[in-house]
Formats: sequence, structure tokens, C-alpha cells
Amino acid sequence: MATTPSRYVEEIRMEAAQAMLEGGDDPMAAVARRTGFGSPESLRRASTRNLGITPGAYRARFRTTDAPREGDRV
Repeated sequence: MATTPSRYVEEIRMEAAQAMLEGGDDPMAAVARRTGFGSPESLRRASTRNLGITPGAYRARFRTTDAPREGDRV
């Protein structure tokens, strides 16, 4: 195997977090909790380590939904 079990788990969690960041507006705390990171700080550290950018920067760069958000004018 080319990776450790803990590294593999982190990679899977990052994939799930990336999908949530790209396709949703959930707060960082919710993304962190739902993907197993537990806290926004843990998600931020893992994102910086794996992707080279923070989760907020990732979301801003790769968001795929253009649906109106609550409070937006339609």
C-alpha cells in the first residue's frame, strides 16, 4: 500500500468536504462535522495540507452552483 490508514481516511474526508464546498452553502462548521473533521480548524489544516488552500478559498474558486441564495434578488 502506498499510504497509511490515517492518510487514506483524511483523503476520503477531503473528497467529501470538496464535494460539499463545491455544491453547497453549508457553514464551515457543518462541513467539518459532516465530513468527520470535527471542527473548522481541523478542516482548514487538512485542506491547507492537501490542497494548498483554505476551505473558504476552495469554495470561492470551485463553487458549481449558481442558484440564488437566500436574500438574493431574483
